[in-house]
Amino acid sequence: MPAKSVKMIVGKKEDAMKISGSQVVIECLVEQGVDTVFGYPGGNILNIYDELYKNQSRIRHILTAHEQGAAHAADGYARSTGKIGVVFATSGPGATNLVTGIATAYMDSSPIVAITCNVATPLLGKDTFQEIDITGVTMPITKHNFMVRSVEELASTIRAAFAIAGSGRPGPVLIDIPKEITAPNSLVEFVPLKKGEMKSILEKNFSNIRRAFKTAAPSESQIKEAVRLINSAKRPVIYAGGGIVISNASAELLEFAEKANIPVSQSLMARSAFPGGHPLCTWMVGMHGTKASNMAVTECDLLITLGARFSDRVTSDCSKFAPEAKILHIDIDPAEVNKNIAAHLSLTGDLKNILSRMIPLVESKPRKEWISKISAWKKEVPSIYSAPRKNSISPKFLCEEIHRIAGDSAFITTEVGEHQMWTAQFYPFAKPRTFITSGGLGTMGFGTGAAIGTQFANPKARVINIAGDGSFRMNCNELATIAHYNLPVLIVVVNNGTLGNVRLWQKIFYGKRYSATTLDFGPDWVKLAEAYGIAGFRAENEKEFSQVFEKAFKSKKAAVIDAKVDIDELVLPMVPGGRAIYDQIMELNLSAFN
Repeated sequence: MPAKSVKMIVGKKEDAMKISGSQVVIECLVEQGVDTVFGYPGGNILNIYDELYKNQSRIRHILTAHEQGAAHAADGYARSTGKIGVVFATSGPGATNLVTGIATAYMDSSPIVAITCNVATPLLGKDTFQEIDITGVTMPITKHNFMVRSVEELASTIRAAFAIAGSGRPGPVLIDIPKEITAPNSLVEFVPLKKGEMKSILEKNFSNIRRAFKTAAPSESQIKEAVRLINSAKRPVIYAGGGIVISNASAELLEFAEKANIPVSQSLMARSAFPGGHPLCTWMVGMHGTKASNMAVTECDLLITLGARFSDRVTSDCSKFAPEAKILHIDIDPAEVNKNIAAHLSLTGDLKNILSRMIPLVESKPRKEWISKISAWKKEVPSIYSAPRKNSISPKFLCEEIHRIAGDSAFITTEVGEHQMWTAQFYPFAKPRTFITSGGLGTMGFGTGAAIGTQFANPKARVINIAGDGSFRMNCNELATIAHYNLPVLIVVVNNGTLGNVRLWQKIFYGKRYSATTLDFGPDWVKLAEAYGIAGFRAENEKEFSQVFEKAFKSKKAAVIDAKVDIDELVLPMVPGGRAIYDQIMELNLSAFN
């Protein structure tokens, strides 16, 4: 719930200075280590933008084409670094345009702080021009949100927001500030915080929301009981979730898996958490998971679930999920335990810490028979991906070719759809935080904004957005942002002329009635890119794709590549909704569904 008021977080009085509410916002952001803010100005946030203008040397502001793009950019900044992303928007439609981006961050536990400015307090609740109750709107999709009631509580609120966003299970926090609180004549005594003061002051003054940023830790007896389960298992499997990436525990996961010789399956959000080329990696599990992952989970006797929430896209029919296994569930959020799948044993706390405590205690075992069985499952792949393409580009080829040229250090963002699943299935991610995609909400239009935020956060890296033509048209206006700031973002439009995921379901379950999914209209992606002053390329086949992608990559400039993929390319394997995850479609036989 929004906090009605917060107590002042103060430092030492001798350091106090009297400044305006807008200056407080800037000082608090600098205090929190913020160097970049994404946003779009408007009337009610102008006081803050005026102060931002005066502080250009301290905080960089990135003007996007749309507030949704700004929210996704802040999210991409956060996911690629682990830092907190910040976005500004004005009241009314400016604030509501952030909603999809905030919800996207909420579903994937990404830490962002959204600062909006509302109409003046005397005008609230009177249907004032561009007034919206944005705290009410965003209550279900934020970790916490605040309406600031006075300039005296502004600094405390901002400090609390950052603490909440980045602590425990991360997530978005929104702060709504009425305009008069940011006015030049709205002065307050501001006391800068000293290093190390933040934690103790929060624990003292914010008992009412302490659960939002408090991190629990399991006891030694719980750790030993978990290790006992692991050491006694004959067919264990790790189900790694996005919490591995968020907690920076990829190195610990690798050490743990190698020492205990346990195969690692991954959720979509964990695809970069464990090296794709590692012999123990079985890649993605669930609806579009590999045969190896789905069968390993089905036949394991212990499922070690690390920072995952048992999404319906992973479990499908819960009653048939891991039917022979005990479930060991380790997560920072106790609300996720026993929510979808009952756990035999659960540990609540930070994954990095818990794995570090478990590693010395786990035993090294060969598990030759189990590993051999999984290796055999790895060889069972849909034949469609090995078929040659003459007049189009194989999705598998596209992903593998991008990796061959870009290497392990490139950041890959995606939109949502078939191209996203192909990327998860075929791109051999080797480093954590290099795969940035919308998992829980499934937000079409996410990838371009996220690529912008990722590029600003990692200026020396290459950022590639693998986009579907359906998703890219939703936020392609952000090409203006890419061009204006000379960002070397590469956008590969997987152009199959359709809303591919929906078409796949129409093909299988709706008698090939392709209602409203064929995209047989513009724009011409090459001409659109050129209109923004960005290089545009077209590739009709695999040879052309290799040539144009390599050329674009070597240019170290922005580019859009229109890559032709056949309209009837499929995402297989596939588990139809409601079936057990072992009941996979490996080859499409439509007669089985008619």
